Amino acid sequence: MGLASGFGAKMGSLRGFDLWLLVSCLAIIRSGDGFYLPGSYPHEYQVGNLLSVKVNSLTSIETELPFTYYSLPFCRPPEGIKDSAENLGELLMGDRIENSPYRFKMFTNESDILLCRTDPLSAKDFNLLKKRIDEMYQVNVILDNLPAIRYTRKGDFLLRWTGYPIGVRAGDAYYLFNHLKFTVLVHKYEETNVARVVGSTGDAADVIQTTDKSGSGKPGWMVVGFEVVPCSFLHNAESAKNLKTYDKYPAKIQCDPTTVAMKLNENQPVVFTYEVAFVESDIKWPSRWDAYLKMEGAKVHWFSILNSLMVIAFLAGIVLVILLRTVRRDLTRYEELDKESQAQMNEELSGWKLVVGDVFRAPSHPLLLCAMVGDGVQILGMAVVTILFAALGFMSPASRGTLITGMLFFYLILGIAAGYVAVRMWKTINVGDHSGWVSVSWRVACFFPGIAFLILTTLNFLLWGSHSTGAIPFSLFVVLLLLWFCISVPLTLAGGFIGAKAPHIEYPVRTNQIPREIPPQKYPSWLLVIGAGTLPFGTLFIELFFIMSSLWMGRVYYVFGFLLIVLILLVVVCAEVSLVLTYMHLCVEDWKWWWKSFFSSGSVALYIFLYSVNYLVFDLKSLSGPVSATLYLGYSLFMVIAIMLATGTVGFISSFCFVHYLFSSVKLD
Repeated sequence: MGLASGFGAKMGSLRGFDLWLLVSCLAIIRSGDGFYLPGSYPHEYQVGNLLSVKVNSLTSIETELPFTYYSLPFCRPPEGIKDSAENLGELLMGDRIENSPYRFKMFTNESDILLCRTDPLSAKDFNLLKKRIDEMYQVNVILDNLPAIRYTRKGDFLLRWTGYPIGVRAGDAYYLFNHLKFTVLVHKYEETNVARVVGSTGDAADVIQTTDKSGSGKPGWMVVGFEVVPCSFLHNAESAKNLKTYDKYPAKIQCDPTTVAMKLNENQPVVFTYEVAFVESDIKWPSRWDAYLKMEGAKVHWFSILNSLMVIAFLAGIVLVILLRTVRRDLTRYEELDKESQAQMNEELSGWKLVVGDVFRAPSHPLLLCAMVGDGVQILGMAVVTILFAALGFMSPASRGTLITGMLFFYLILGIAAGYVAVRMWKTINVGDHSGWVSVSWRVACFFPGIAFLILTTLNFLLWGSHSTGAIPFSLFVVLLLLWFCISVPLTLAGGFIGAKAPHIEYPVRTNQIPREIPPQKYPSWLLVIGAGTLPFGTLFIELFFIMSSLWMGRVYYVFGFLLIVLILLVVVCAEVSLVLTYMHLCVEDWKWWWKSFFSSGSVALYIFLYSVNYLVFDLKSLSGPVSATLYLGYSLFMVIAIMLATGTVGFISSFCFVHYLFSSVKLD
């Protein structure tokens, strides 16, 4: 998986906060083990201690279908294959972390180590290896929670990649990378009993015990880097026939990554070997992820934010004109007149003032609107809280799956907010009548999760058919259903109950019994609603490229500070766009603003989906097979539905507040 140099961010100030928290904990717990944030716990090793290398799923940007490492005829550990403990987020992401036969000893350089000699390749294994090489699959190995990183130079640029390719194709021949040259970067703290860890900003420090548990006083070593160079070396299979795992290969192995020699042939065995070298590094333990998270493209993110600010300033100017000049001036004139003059003026008025008796008329399909607004509040709240925690450093990339797990947790908890908002809006539309609030709550609890369940189940059948680790196991499906019906649904019903007891929002004007006829429009109003989505899309399309590259190109995305700013700007733009369009519709005597205010900002999802299709055609041109394309479009559809509900909710709530404020000073006899 590629690690573009423009992705990720240094976590200097955030790391300072992490270390400050560690200092506080260590001050409270003097002799015990302190509490560490995810990904912040340092593992120390004495010289000669065993280091276990783990393997993750095989991945490819060609297919986006992960497979288990041992689905290919690789060497297996002598003690058997064991799964590592995985959290919910890792399973949903398709990670399958397992033990491997690779064994290192701390600060012990080893070379020409035999891993295994496989059985002669069967026709099935031979064809599968060729297929995986054609599909550009990468092997992902992990040491001390650090993925192996591979450096390649292209011209004047140094490219970073996580993992290494299974092999390469040269003409009609296939070559396998069967020898790995590992380099482990380690750091020793100078002091005997304690180590002073200083963050990259130099403004925070922590004291971490580094002696072994026996109290020998020997300084510990910590892994701060893990690099791999894959080589294709032609071994003598006969000379390795009687050797055991970890024996020394009888001949010297010269690892040259620029040449390939191990050609795959059917009915011939493959010999796997490796070497490892330990190098003392100046890299501090808190900075060991910087190689993966370097952010050299910060100017692009700042340009994205500046672009969004310009759009916001433009829309804010329009809103200011509407509120201060037009609306305030008309309301002031209206209030200064006596009742007879107001009645005469009402006959001569045009625009939004004529729809006073219809502006709060209940919309069509109010139950669906309330359910969508409730789900939008839940999704938007989840996004804000998750990105905020990630920006503060609580979701370290060292702790895999925490981002997905956190999103799921916050979504479940915020079901109470979704039920409250939906039922209170339902009660407001019905002018204080809260009957049917249980039905509203159930619809909120099942609308978006039901759509997500339908999409993900369909895609999961495709993954199951491909035997991919990206498929959600049946047991996890049961867990997700239990979380849905045992946590999310009860919390949504509880929120609905609170919303039913809360007072409804009183309309400032009465609604006429007979609806006013809407004059014919020069252009379809929905055309303007759909076109309004271009403005919110303009605030995030630059950041969207980085997010899509992270999701589909295997690049690390860790600029959550920028993402939080972009999210805030997006909310502001959605509110302003919806407010302006609602005012424009009222000015042409179109009082059916409810759904239009929702979709005027929610239509940004349409442009995001079109962008996703464009990204598939032009940036993922190598994506192979209908299954991969279907998975991509299915996940994109799931994403844009969530975005539509969140942005549409922002637009609707802002328009509702605006309309309520606008007509709060207008009184009818």
